[in-house]
Amino acid sequence: MSEPFALLMAVYRGDHPVHFDKAFSSSVMAQTRPPAQVVLVQDGPVSPGLEGAIEGAIAKSPVPVRHHRIAQNAGLAGALAEGLALSEHDIVARMDADDISLPERFAAQVPLIEGGLDLVGTGMLEFLDDDGSIVGRRVPRTEQAEIERYARFHDPFSHPTVVYRRTAVERAGGYQPLGLMEDYWLFARMIHTGARVGNLAEPLVMYRVGEGAYARRGGVAQWRSELQLQRALRRIGFTSRTQYVRNVAVRGTYRFVPEPIRRRAYRRLIARGSSVDHA
Repeated sequence: MSEPFALLMAVYRGDHPVHFDKAFSSSVMAQTRPPAQVVLVQDGPVSPGLEGAIEGAIAKSPVPVRHHRIAQNAGLAGALAEGLALSEHDIVARMDADDISLPERFAAQVPLIEGGLDLVGTGMLEFLDDDGSIVGRRVPRTEQAEIERYARFHDPFSHPTVVYRRTAVERAGGYQPLGLMEDYWLFARMIHTGARVGNLAEPLVMYRVGEGAYARRGGVAQWRSELQLQRALRRIGFTSRTQYVRNVAVRGTYRFVPEPIRRRAYRRLIARGSSVDHA
C-alpha cells in the first residue's frame, strides 16, 4: 500500500528567490509522485524578494503547505527539528532551497521506504550557478554493509537527497546542532541505532555549486566542527580509537590544504565514492 509523505524544506535569508522557486517547483509540481504535504520552515527574517517567492510558491502549490516562521535564525538543525514535528506523515523527504529534484526522484525513493528501509539517499549531479553546466557527479555507496563501513570515515548520504521515516529519526534523537555537521551526526546515530539504510546510485538531485563552494569546506570553523563531530562519534562508540585518529588526521588536514588541492581530493575520494581504508 502506498503511503503519503511530506516534503521538508528550510529557507533563510541567504537563499536566492529564483533558486528557491526552482527547488520548490521541481520537488512538488514536477514530480511524478508528489508529496501530500509541504512543511516549509522560514528560519528567521528573509528579504522581501524571498518572502514574495515563498508566498508565490504557497499560492501555486497543488498540495497543502505548512509555512512555519521562526522569529530569529535557529540554524539548520533547529529549523529542521521544528519542521519535522509539523509533518503529518511518517515518511519525510528532504530538499534544500537551492537545488533541483529530478521528476522521478520520489517515485524511486519512497517505495524503498515503504518496503522497509528507514533512510534512502541518491546520487547527485553538481551544476554551476552561472550557466547550469554539469561539472561533477556524486555516486554514493548503495548497500547497508558498505554504507555502514564508509560512514566511519565520511557522511554516506547527501542531505538534500534523503527520504526517511520520522520515527527512525526520532529514535536516533532527532536533529541536533553540531557545528556544520548536523546531517552526518544524525545519519551516524541512525545507523548506530539500527536504521535500515540504502542509497540509489542514480543521480536524482541536481546540486548547485556556487562560487566559493570548496573554500567553505576549509578553514578554522570547519576544523572545529570536524573535531567536534569526531569526538561525538567516538563518544557514542560509532568509531574505534584507530578510526578516530585516522579521521582527525585525514579529514582535519583536508580542512587546511589549498583550495585547488581540496577540490581534487574531494572529487577523487568523496564525489566518486572511491574506496578508503576503513581501519
